[in-house]
Amino acid sequence: MALVDWLFGRPLATAEEERQRVGTWAGIPMLGLDALASAAYGPEAALAILLLLGTAGIAYIGPITLLIVGLLAIVYLSYRQTIAAYPTGGGSYTVARENLGVAPGLLAAAALMIDYVLVVAVGISAGVGALVSAVPELQPHTLRLCLAILGAIAVVNLRGVRESGVAFAAPTYLFVVSLGGVVAVGVVKALAAGGHPDPVVAPPELPPAAEAVGWWVLAKAFASGCTAMTGVEAVSNGVAAFRDPPVRYARRTLAAIIVILAVLLVGIAYLCEAYGIGATDPEKEGYQSVLSQLIAAVAGRGVVYYVTIGAVLAVLCLSANTGFADFPRLCRAVALDGFLPQGFAHRGRRLVYTTGILVLTGLSAVLLVAFGGVTDNLIPLFAVGAFLAFTLSQAGMVAHWLKIGGRGARVAAVVNGVGAAGTAAALVVILVAKFVDGAWVTVALLAGLAAAFVGVRRHYRAVARELVTDEPLNPRDLCPPLVVLLVRGWSRITRKAIRVALQLSPEVYALHIAFDEIRLRDLEDEWARFVADPCRAACVPSPKLVVIPSPYRQLYGPLMEFVTELVKAHPGRQIAIVVPELVEGRWYHVLLHNHTAAIIKGYLYFSGLERVAVINVPWYLKG
Repeated sequence: MALVDWLFGRPLATAEEERQRVGTWAGIPMLGLDALASAAYGPEAALAILLLLGTAGIAYIGPITLLIVGLLAIVYLSYRQTIAAYPTGGGSYTVARENLGVAPGLLAAAALMIDYVLVVAVGISAGVGALVSAVPELQPHTLRLCLAILGAIAVVNLRGVRESGVAFAAPTYLFVVSLGGVVAVGVVKALAAGGHPDPVVAPPELPPAAEAVGWWVLAKAFASGCTAMTGVEAVSNGVAAFRDPPVRYARRTLAAIIVILAVLLVGIAYLCEAYGIGATDPEKEGYQSVLSQLIAAVAGRGVVYYVTIGAVLAVLCLSANTGFADFPRLCRAVALDGFLPQGFAHRGRRLVYTTGILVLTGLSAVLLVAFGGVTDNLIPLFAVGAFLAFTLSQAGMVAHWLKIGGRGARVAAVVNGVGAAGTAAALVVILVAKFVDGAWVTVALLAGLAAAFVGVRRHYRAVARELVTDEPLNPRDLCPPLVVLLVRGWSRITRKAIRVALQLSPEVYALHIAFDEIRLRDLEDEWARFVADPCRAACVPSPKLVVIPSPYRQLYGPLMEFVTELVKAHPGRQIAIVVPELVEGRWYHVLLHNHTAAIIKGYLYFSGLERVAVINVPWYLKG
């Protein structure tokens, strides 16, 4: 237990929840890391597509970035409205379900869940990509590094909400200061040199153009660059994580995140064009991320380079925290509505939704392994879920304001309507541009996940219909059950189990499935001496020893055959199966014992025999 407390922290009481809430300074690293970190891989994703145009492609990164920033501003205004309207947390699922209906809500939930898994996988893979750029010798270990970082972030989040925000504050603000400083110095140098500064370290030469400039290439570049907008929704979904007044702190946090992100995106795009920086192939030797090239061009490969790259690496990897902060909350909301297993709604020892964190960790690990931990392989799957959630959320807000009515509501509806139209247009472009490259996988997953939600809900409703009753208890005509006690040999645990069985009923069958004749003879002698004679002396009915030979050492078949025959022979009687079981005192002792009792219980639970009850009698080992 001491190890668990050291790793995850002491258990928190429900009354301590208020102290786990955060303000703006902790809210930015907790909920804004994904949005801020996308400044690193968003422009690179667009430049990777523009690489087909050679040197000429760099000229288009500026206009594409301005278009993305304009869309970002619209989304920001829309989510300010959402935070005010849903101060307890207005994620896309909640807004769409309440205002558009259950089906749009489930579609938004599925989109967000997929997006959060991709947030984790893409953020970590991009961070390791930045590390590999600085230390090329680590490239063969890319996947192992990704998985190690994923595990570390999961452990931090299992420690609690506040801990994750505090733990990630230092690298977040180091990232903002260091990269912001490099961008500022680079812009000053570029303006002083008339837009064509001399790089301290020249970026790699771009390959010759493979395609002519066309709307299709530019549309794909825009679609890839839109990954820079992922994570913006996290604040509106996590309003409940802020201390009072939560709306004010959530709005401040969202504004800070959007302003920092917009400044970084515009600055990076301008410097890429000024220094002639493009993307390189991450699967080829000598790979350099766009930010690595930019920092080296502005400041060289000295202390500033390594500090900034270190901050970029940390924030990219830790950007997965946005997914860890919001995915469990989203799963809880869906589970409370009956569309996910109920375990997602239960809080763990540190007041976090442990099941959601563990599921997110597992799904992200599968993605990283499947795609080798390479960011470019994951990018085609990205942004579809985010923009679908954006669109459904803003459309839901339009419906919300129209229901409320009034002049202020009409203005708000216009703002959200513009947001819905803008994100819907971007979603169409992303789907068309990325569909063949991998977006179809996201579409298929959306459909599958939505179908799973419906299946879970159908199951819970069927269970409720089966269990509900208005029939009162009938306390008449009650009789003790027939008891079947599983006996292996005479021991303390057998003695304890017999006493429990005799307290339940005077009719007890002690069932022994015999593998060994010598052990059987010993048991029969012990039974006469230690059970039958004491029962006779006390005028108590002695349990009947029933022996079933099993020459092929089968256990479960003979057991089920005996119990089935007993059920048939006694219609209307309850049958209680008493299963003695050793409980090890130390975790490593589990490896030293077979677990036949646990398997027997599972076998009986799924037997379908409705009149059979299973009673466990544990014996706790003290050693």
